[in-house]
Amino acid sequence: MKIGIVLYPTFGGSGVVATELGKSLARKGHNVHFITYSQPVRLGSFRENVTYHEVAVSDYPLFEYQPYETVLASKMVDVVKHEGLDILHVHYAIPHASAAFMAKMILKSEGVDIPFVTTLHGTDITLVGRDPSFEPVITFCLNESDAVTAVSKSLKEDTYMHFSTTRPIEVIPNFIKIPADLDEIDRSLRERYAQDDEFVLCHVSNFRKVKRVEDVLRVFQRVNKVKPSHLLLVGDGPERYKLEELCRELDLCERVKFLGKVTDTQHVLEIADVFVLPSETESFGLAALEAMAVGVPVISSNTGGIPEVNLHGVTGYLSNVGDVEDMAKNMLDIFKDEETLMQFRRNAQNRAREFDLNSVVTQYETVYNSLLELA
Repeated sequence: MKIGIVLYPTFGGSGVVATELGKSLARKGHNVHFITYSQPVRLGSFRENVTYHEVAVSDYPLFEYQPYETVLASKMVDVVKHEGLDILHVHYAIPHASAAFMAKMILKSEGVDIPFVTTLHGTDITLVGRDPSFEPVITFCLNESDAVTAVSKSLKEDTYMHFSTTRPIEVIPNFIKIPADLDEIDRSLRERYAQDDEFVLCHVSNFRKVKRVEDVLRVFQRVNKVKPSHLLLVGDGPERYKLEELCRELDLCERVKFLGKVTDTQHVLEIADVFVLPSETESFGLAALEAMAVGVPVISSNTGGIPEVNLHGVTGYLSNVGDVEDMAKNMLDIFKDEETLMQFRRNAQNRAREFDLNSVVTQYETVYNSLLELA
Protein backbone atom coordinates (compact mmCIF):
# COMPACT_ATOMS: atom_id res chain seq x y z
CA MET A 1 0.00 0.00 0.00
CA LYS A 2 1.22 3.54 -0.79
CA ILE A 3 0.23 5.88 2.04
CA GLY A 4 0.57 9.66 2.27
CA ILE A 5 0.84 10.98 5.83
CA VAL A 6 0.24 14.69 6.43
CA LEU A 7 1.34 16.02 9.82
CA TYR A 8 2.89 18.75 11.90
CA PRO A 9 6.59 17.75 12.08
CA THR A 10 7.13 19.01 15.62
CA PHE A 11 7.58 17.58 19.14
CA GLY A 12 3.81 17.71 19.76
CA GLY A 13 1.81 14.54 20.31
CA SER A 14 0.11 14.52 16.91
CA GLY A 15 3.42 14.82 15.09
CA VAL A 16 5.08 12.12 17.19
CA VAL A 17 2.19 9.68 16.71
CA ALA A 18 1.95 10.32 12.97
CA THR A 19 5.70 9.87 12.50
CA GLU A 20 5.90 6.67 14.54
CA LEU A 21 2.85 5.31 12.72
CA GLY A 22 4.50 5.95 9.37
CA LYS A 23 7.77 4.34 10.45
CA SER A 24 5.93 1.27 11.68
CA LEU A 25 3.91 0.99 8.46
CA ALA A 26 7.16 1.23 6.49
CA ARG A 27 8.69 -1.60 8.53
CA LYS A 28 5.68 -3.71 7.57
CA GLY A 29 6.43 -3.15 3.89
CA HIS A 30 4.11 -0.25 3.02
CA ASN A 31 5.49 2.72 1.09
CA VAL A 32 5.05 5.79 3.29
CA HIS A 33 5.24 9.38 2.05
CA PHE A 34 5.45 12.12 4.69
CA ILE A 35 4.09 15.45 3.43
CA THR A 36 4.86 18.50 5.59
CA TYR A 37 6.91 21.71 5.79
CA SER A 38 10.04 20.26 7.44
CA GLN A 39 11.44 16.86 8.26
CA PRO A 40 9.56 15.34 11.23
CA VAL A 41 11.72 15.47 14.36
CA ARG A 42 11.13 11.78 15.11
CA LEU A 43 11.83 10.56 11.58
CA GLY A 44 15.59 10.25 12.04
CA SER A 45 17.94 9.13 9.30
CA PHE A 46 17.25 7.47 5.95
CA ARG A 47 15.05 4.38 6.19
CA GLU A 48 13.57 1.90 3.75
CA ASN A 49 10.08 2.55 2.31
CA VAL A 50 9.98 6.16 3.60
CA THR A 51 9.99 9.32 1.49
CA TYR A 52 9.75 12.90 2.76
CA HIS A 53 8.12 15.57 0.58
CA GLU A 54 8.71 19.16 1.71
CA VAL A 55 5.91 21.71 1.39
CA ALA A 56 7.76 24.90 0.51
CA VAL A 57 5.83 28.18 0.78
CA SER A 58 7.29 31.03 -1.24
CA ASP A 59 7.62 34.36 0.53
CA TYR A 60 5.53 36.65 -1.67
CA PRO A 61 5.34 40.24 -0.31
CA LEU A 62 1.70 40.39 -1.43
CA PHE A 63 0.65 38.02 1.37
CA GLU A 64 0.63 39.16 4.98
CA TYR A 65 0.10 35.48 5.92
CA GLN A 66 1.56 32.85 3.61
CA PRO A 67 -1.08 30.48 2.13
CA TYR A 68 0.26 27.20 3.55
CA GLU A 69 -3.06 25.37 3.20
CA THR A 70 -3.21 26.05 -0.55
CA VAL A 71 0.39 25.03 -1.12
CA LEU A 72 -0.14 21.90 0.99
CA ALA A 73 -3.17 20.89 -1.11
CA SER A 74 -1.16 21.38 -4.29
CA LYS A 75 1.66 19.27 -2.88
CA MET A 76 -0.77 16.48 -1.99
CA VAL A 77 -2.10 16.52 -5.55
CA ASP A 78 1.42 16.29 -6.93
CA VAL A 79 2.49 13.44 -4.64
CA VAL A 80 -0.70 11.44 -5.20
CA LYS A 81 -0.37 11.70 -8.98
CA HIS A 82 3.34 11.09 -9.36
CA GLU A 83 3.86 8.58 -6.55
CA GLY A 84 0.61 6.71 -7.18
CA LEU A 85 -0.65 6.94 -3.61
CA ASP A 86 -3.56 4.73 -2.54
CA ILE A 87 -4.69 6.73 0.46
CA LEU A 88 -4.05 9.97 2.38
CA HIS A 89 -3.97 10.06 6.18
CA VAL A 90 -4.05 13.54 7.70
CA HIS A 91 -3.26 14.13 11.38
CA TYR A 92 -4.80 17.15 13.11
CA ALA A 93 -7.87 18.70 11.49
CA ILE A 94 -6.54 22.23 10.98
CA PRO A 95 -5.57 22.83 8.19
CA HIS A 96 -4.79 19.30 7.04
CA ALA A 97 -8.34 17.99 6.59
CA SER A 98 -9.47 20.99 4.56
CA ALA A 99 -6.32 20.79 2.43
CA ALA A 100 -6.96 17.07 1.89
CA PHE A 101 -10.53 17.77 0.80
CA MET A 102 -9.31 20.38 -1.68
CA ALA A 103 -6.70 17.97 -3.04
CA LYS A 104 -9.32 15.20 -3.32
CA MET A 105 -11.62 17.44 -5.37
CA ILE A 106 -8.80 18.55 -7.68
CA LEU A 107 -7.75 14.95 -8.24
CA LYS A 108 -11.35 13.86 -8.82
CA SER A 109 -11.65 16.44 -11.60
CA GLU A 110 -8.66 14.73 -13.24
CA GLY A 111 -10.13 11.24 -12.92
CA VAL A 112 -8.20 10.22 -9.77
CA ASP A 113 -10.23 9.10 -6.75
CA ILE A 114 -8.33 8.86 -3.47
CA PRO A 115 -9.84 8.45 0.01
CA PHE A 116 -8.53 10.37 3.00
CA VAL A 117 -8.58 9.58 6.72
CA THR A 118 -8.64 12.36 9.32
CA THR A 119 -7.24 11.62 12.78
CA LEU A 120 -8.24 14.01 15.56
CA HIS A 121 -5.60 14.51 18.23
CA GLY A 122 -7.05 16.97 20.70
CA THR A 123 -6.57 20.71 20.54
CA ASP A 124 -7.77 20.72 16.94
CA ILE A 125 -11.17 19.93 18.50
CA THR A 126 -11.02 20.97 22.17
CA LEU A 127 -9.22 24.31 21.79
CA VAL A 128 -8.66 25.69 18.30
CA GLY A 129 -11.69 23.97 16.83
CA ARG A 130 -14.14 25.65 19.20
CA ASP A 131 -13.24 29.06 17.77
CA PRO A 132 -16.36 30.09 15.80
CA SER A 133 -14.14 31.18 12.90
CA PHE A 134 -12.98 27.58 12.41
CA GLU A 135 -16.09 25.58 13.31
CA PRO A 136 -17.92 25.54 9.94
CA VAL A 137 -14.82 24.41 8.09
CA ILE A 138 -13.96 21.68 10.60
CA THR A 139 -17.53 20.34 10.60
CA PHE A 140 -17.56 20.26 6.81
CA CYS A 141 -14.18 18.51 6.60
CA LEU A 142 -15.16 15.91 9.20
CA ASN A 143 -18.28 15.10 7.19
CA GLU A 144 -16.35 14.94 3.93
CA SER A 145 -13.56 12.72 5.30
CA ASP A 146 -13.82 9.13 4.13
CA ALA A 147 -13.03 8.00 7.69
CA VAL A 148 -12.45 9.80 10.98
CA THR A 149 -10.55 8.47 13.98
CA ALA A 150 -9.94 9.96 17.44
CA VAL A 151 -7.24 9.05 19.94
CA SER A 152 -9.60 8.63 22.91
CA LYS A 153 -13.25 8.12 23.85
CA SER A 154 -13.17 11.51 25.56
CA LEU A 155 -12.09 13.24 22.34
CA LYS A 156 -14.76 11.41 20.35
CA GLU A 157 -17.43 12.62 22.79
CA ASP A 158 -16.07 16.19 22.67
CA THR A 159 -16.21 16.14 18.88
CA TYR A 160 -19.85 15.08 18.81
CA MET A 161 -20.66 17.64 21.50
CA HIS A 162 -19.14 20.64 19.73
CA PHE A 163 -19.54 19.82 16.03
CA SER A 164 -22.58 18.90 13.96
CA THR A 165 -20.92 15.93 12.34
CA THR A 166 -22.74 12.81 11.19
CA ARG A 167 -19.53 10.95 10.39
CA PRO A 168 -18.86 7.83 12.50
CA ILE A 169 -15.72 8.30 14.59
CA GLU A 170 -13.59 5.27 15.42
CA VAL A 171 -11.43 5.40 18.54
CA ILE A 172 -7.87 4.26 17.83
CA PRO A 173 -5.67 5.13 20.82
CA ASN A 174 -2.18 6.49 20.74
CA PHE A 175 0.52 3.85 21.03
CA ILE A 176 3.95 3.17 22.42
CA LYS A 177 6.96 0.96 21.84
CA ILE A 178 7.58 -1.01 25.01
CA PRO A 179 11.21 -1.70 26.06
CA ALA A 180 11.92 -5.43 26.32
CA ASP A 181 12.25 -5.45 30.11
CA LEU A 182 12.26 -2.76 32.77
CA ASP A 183 15.08 -4.50 34.61
CA GLU A 184 17.33 -4.11 31.55
CA ILE A 185 17.13 -0.31 31.51
CA ASP A 186 20.44 1.36 32.35
CA ARG A 187 19.74 3.72 35.23
CA SER A 188 23.34 4.91 35.76
CA LEU A 189 22.48 8.34 34.34
CA ARG A 190 20.39 8.93 37.44
CA GLU A 191 23.53 9.39 39.55
CA ARG A 192 24.19 12.69 37.78
CA TYR A 193 20.94 14.14 39.09
CA ALA A 194 20.12 12.48 42.40
CA GLN A 195 21.56 10.38 45.18
CA ASP A 196 20.26 6.88 45.92
CA ASP A 197 18.06 8.08 48.79
CA GLU A 198 16.47 10.90 46.74
CA PHE A 199 13.54 10.78 44.32
CA VAL A 200 13.38 12.08 40.75
CA LEU A 201 10.24 13.72 39.37
CA CYS A 202 9.85 14.40 35.65
CA HIS A 203 7.58 16.47 33.42
CA VAL A 204 7.63 16.65 29.61
CA SER A 205 5.58 19.16 27.61
CA ASN A 206 5.56 22.17 25.32
CA PHE A 207 5.17 24.52 28.33
CA ARG A 208 1.89 26.03 27.19
CA LYS A 209 -0.71 27.37 29.67
CA VAL A 210 -2.91 24.30 29.17
CA LYS A 211 -0.12 22.13 30.62
CA ARG A 212 -0.20 24.00 33.97
CA VAL A 213 3.55 23.59 34.39
CA GLU A 214 3.57 25.85 37.47
CA ASP A 215 1.51 23.17 39.20
CA VAL A 216 4.38 20.73 38.58
CA LEU A 217 6.70 23.00 40.53
CA ARG A 218 4.20 23.50 43.36
CA VAL A 219 3.68 19.74 43.68
CA PHE A 220 7.44 19.28 43.71
CA GLN A 221 7.85 21.92 46.44
CA ARG A 222 5.46 20.02 48.73
CA VAL A 223 6.99 16.61 48.06
CA ASN A 224 10.57 17.84 48.44
CA LYS A 225 9.80 19.13 51.96
CA VAL A 226 9.00 15.56 53.03
CA LYS A 227 11.14 13.43 50.70
CA PRO A 228 14.33 15.01 49.29
CA SER A 229 13.82 15.04 45.52
CA HIS A 230 14.91 16.50 42.19
CA LEU A 231 12.75 17.69 39.29
CA LEU A 232 13.63 17.28 35.60
CA LEU A 233 11.71 19.54 33.23
CA VAL A 234 11.86 18.53 29.57
CA GLY A 235 10.64 20.85 26.83
CA ASP A 236 10.27 24.55 26.22
CA GLY A 237 7.59 27.08 25.43
CA PRO A 238 5.82 30.30 26.42
CA GLU A 239 5.47 29.44 30.14
CA ARG A 240 9.15 28.69 30.71
CA TYR A 241 10.10 32.22 31.78
CA LYS A 242 7.34 32.29 34.42
CA LEU A 243 8.43 28.87 35.62
CA GLU A 244 12.04 29.96 36.00
CA GLU A 245 10.87 32.99 37.99
CA LEU A 246 8.74 30.80 40.26
CA CYS A 247 11.64 28.42 40.72
CA ARG A 248 13.77 31.29 42.05
CA GLU A 249 10.92 32.65 44.17
CA LEU A 250 10.45 29.24 45.85
CA ASP A 251 14.23 28.80 46.21
CA LEU A 252 14.16 25.46 44.37
CA CYS A 253 16.56 26.07 41.51
CA GLU A 254 19.27 23.91 43.09
CA ARG A 255 16.95 20.92 42.72
CA VAL A 256 15.26 21.74 39.40
CA LYS A 257 16.90 21.10 36.02
CA PHE A 258 15.54 22.64 32.81
CA LEU A 259 16.70 20.23 30.10
CA GLY A 260 15.06 21.99 27.15
CA LYS A 261 13.79 20.12 24.11
CA VAL A 262 14.90 16.50 23.93
CA THR A 263 14.29 14.43 20.80
CA ASP A 264 14.37 11.06 22.56
CA THR A 265 12.76 11.48 25.97
CA GLN A 266 13.03 7.80 26.93
CA HIS A 267 16.50 8.20 28.43
CA VAL A 268 15.24 10.97 30.72
CA LEU A 269 12.08 9.10 31.70
CA GLU A 270 14.09 5.98 32.56
CA ILE A 271 15.74 7.71 35.51
CA ALA A 272 12.52 9.15 36.94
CA ASP A 273 10.54 7.74 39.86
CA VAL A 274 7.28 9.48 38.96
CA PHE A 275 5.89 11.51 36.05
CA VAL A 276 3.74 14.60 36.67
CA LEU A 277 1.00 15.67 34.22
CA PRO A 278 -1.33 18.27 35.80
CA SER A 279 -2.82 19.53 32.48
CA GLU A 280 -6.01 21.57 32.18
CA THR A 281 -7.01 19.17 29.43
CA GLU A 282 -5.46 16.29 27.51
CA SER A 283 -7.17 14.38 24.72
CA PHE A 284 -5.07 11.31 25.51
CA GLY A 285 -1.90 11.91 27.53
CA LEU A 286 0.82 10.46 25.30
CA ALA A 287 3.58 11.82 27.55
CA ALA A 288 2.12 9.84 30.45
CA LEU A 289 2.01 6.67 28.36
CA GLU A 290 5.66 7.14 27.33
CA ALA A 291 6.58 7.36 31.02
CA MET A 292 4.53 4.27 31.89
CA ALA A 293 6.25 2.32 29.11
CA VAL A 294 9.51 2.52 31.04
CA GLY A 295 7.84 1.71 34.34
CA VAL A 296 7.27 5.23 35.68
CA PRO A 297 3.99 5.79 37.59
CA VAL A 298 1.97 8.93 36.83
CA ILE A 299 0.52 11.69 39.00
CA SER A 300 -1.99 13.52 36.81
CA SER A 301 -5.19 15.50 36.55
CA ASN A 302 -8.37 13.57 35.83
CA THR A 303 -9.33 15.45 32.70
CA GLY A 304 -10.04 14.41 29.11
CA GLY A 305 -8.56 11.11 28.01
CA ILE A 306 -5.98 10.81 30.81
CA PRO A 307 -8.16 8.46 32.93
CA GLU A 308 -8.30 6.13 29.91
CA VAL A 309 -4.53 5.72 30.28
CA ASN A 310 -3.59 6.35 33.93
CA LEU A 311 -5.60 4.10 36.26
CA HIS A 312 -6.23 5.63 39.69
CA GLY A 313 -4.48 3.72 42.47
CA VAL A 314 -2.99 1.25 39.98
CA THR A 315 -0.58 3.00 37.58
CA GLY A 316 -0.55 6.24 39.56
CA TYR A 317 -3.16 8.67 40.84
CA LEU A 318 -5.70 11.13 39.43
CA SER A 319 -6.60 14.48 41.02
CA ASN A 320 -8.86 17.38 40.11
CA VAL A 321 -7.25 20.02 37.91
CA GLY A 322 -5.24 22.44 40.06
CA ASP A 323 -5.36 20.36 43.26
CA VAL A 324 -1.64 20.37 43.94
CA GLU A 325 -2.15 19.35 47.58
CA ASP A 326 -3.85 16.11 46.53
CA MET A 327 -1.25 15.44 43.86
CA ALA A 328 1.57 15.85 46.39
CA LYS A 329 -0.23 13.61 48.91
CA ASN A 330 -0.70 10.92 46.26
CA MET A 331 2.93 11.10 45.22
CA LEU A 332 4.11 10.70 48.79
CA ASP A 333 1.89 7.63 49.02
CA ILE A 334 3.77 6.10 46.08
CA PHE A 335 7.07 7.00 47.78
CA LYS A 336 6.14 5.58 51.19
CA ASP A 337 8.27 2.46 50.74
CA GLU A 338 10.27 0.63 48.07
CA GLU A 339 7.74 -2.17 47.55
CA THR A 340 4.90 0.30 46.91
CA LEU A 341 6.98 2.20 44.36
CA MET A 342 8.02 -1.03 42.60
CA GLN A 343 4.40 -2.26 42.45
CA PHE A 344 3.32 1.00 40.81
CA ARG A 345 6.24 0.66 38.40
CA ARG A 346 5.18 -2.85 37.39
CA ASN A 347 1.56 -1.81 37.04
CA ALA A 348 2.49 1.17 34.87
CA GLN A 349 4.50 -0.88 32.40
CA ASN A 350 1.90 -3.65 32.28
CA ARG A 351 -0.78 -1.05 31.49
CA ALA A 352 1.40 0.50 28.77
CA ARG A 353 1.66 -2.89 27.05
CA GLU A 354 -2.06 -2.63 26.30
CA PHE A 355 -1.19 0.25 23.94
CA ASP A 356 1.50 -1.69 22.08
CA LEU A 357 2.51 -0.18 18.76
CA ASN A 358 1.91 -3.27 16.63
CA SER A 359 -1.68 -3.87 17.68
CA VAL A 360 -2.67 -0.22 17.20
CA VAL A 361 -1.01 0.04 13.77
CA THR A 362 -3.06 -2.98 12.68
CA GLN A 363 -6.21 -1.01 13.53
CA TYR A 364 -5.16 1.75 11.13
CA GLU A 365 -4.41 -0.81 8.41
CA THR A 366 -7.95 -2.16 8.85
CA VAL A 367 -9.35 1.36 8.28
CA TYR A 368 -7.23 1.81 5.14
CA ASN A 369 -8.22 -1.57 3.71
CA SER A 370 -11.91 -0.97 4.34
CA LEU A 371 -11.77 2.28 2.36
CA LEU A 372 -9.79 0.75 -0.51
CA GLU A 373 -12.29 -2.09 -0.75
CA LEU A 374 -15.06 0.48 -1.23
CA ALA A 375 -13.13 2.32 -3.93
